[in-house]
Order: sequence, then C-alpha cells, then structure tokens
Amino acid sequence: MDQTPQEITSLVGREVYSNNGVFVGQVEDLRLDLDTETVTGLALADLNDELFRDRARGARGVIIPYRWVRAVGDVILINDIIERMKQPEEEAAA
Repeated sequence: MDQTPQEITSLVGREVYSNNGVFVGQVEDLRLDLDTETVTGLALADLNDELFRDRARGARGVIIPYRWVRAVGDVILINDIIERMKQPEEEAAA
C-alpha cells in the first residue's frame, strides 16, 4: 500500500473502524519510515473507550501497525484483531 505524500497527509483526521464496523479511533498522526517513505503506523486518538479501557488507561492514544490496514476510503478499515483486545477471556471460553 504505497502512498503518495498527499495521500499520506489525507489519512490524518480519518476515523478508523474494524472490519466488523466497530469504531476504534481517529488518526491523529502517522509513524513514517523516512528511508522508504512509507507509513508504518497510525497514531490514534479519540479512542473507543470500550476497546482500550484496560490497556490504554490514561494514554492519550495508541499506535497501530499499518499492516493492520485493510482499506482506506472515507474511513480506514483495519483487521478485526483490535476487537480481540476487548474481551480476550470470552474468546478463550468460546
């Protein structure tokens, strides 16, 4: 998913959702690899409290790896792995 500089800056401010439609957060900044000029992570703010309550308590945001991104459009879709953070003990019991 190579991006031009204009496309990269357009990511800031977009909402991020899981593949299952769960709101994750909003892109506040980007982590870049300057050598290859590629995005390596998305810094999210305005996080979904339900997803991050126990893991990011008191944090202003989180950085998710760009490899989780599945699609970029009006919103950014990421793998549903983020939802597994919500209730890991329920998954183990299922």
